Amino acid sequence: MAKEKEEEFEVKGEDLLKKVKELIREGNIRRITIKSEEGKTLIQIPLTLGVVGALLLPVWAAIGAIAAIVTKASITVERE
Repeated sequence: MAKEKEEEFEVKGEDLLKKVKELIREGNIRRITIKSEEGKTLIQIPLTLGVVGALLLPVWAAIGAIAAIVTKASITVERE
């Protein structure tokens, strides 16, 4: 059984979407959680091998909206 690993990144609001796209391109990600500066979960994105391209468009829009309202955020990545 694969062991899960968590990583956390602190980013500025304007860099949020860019960082999430970069992480997804790296692969081996099960879930991405974006939290506010205060630690409140804003969005959780479960990722599967079949989720690509057009299926992520609503997710990009949501992340873009979050980036517009937060000054700092943390991204927690669960990898396999």
